[in-house]
Amino acid sequence: MARNEMRPVIKLRSTAGTGYTYVTRKNRRNDPDRLVLRKFDPVVRRHVDFRQER
Repeated sequence: MARNEMRPVIKLRSTAGTGYTYVTRKNRRNDPDRLVLRKFDPVVRRHVDFRQER
């Protein structure tokens, strides 16, 4: 499998509605569903859930 197929680059968008995003890679074999991580949003200055967008 090619590098991009197994660990694609994904965008994590803030659920606080600020439009702030993180960019990361994920393993499709270990995490086949959409990824949700709790990270810091500097716009609202607190930790919020970041969801994977398409």
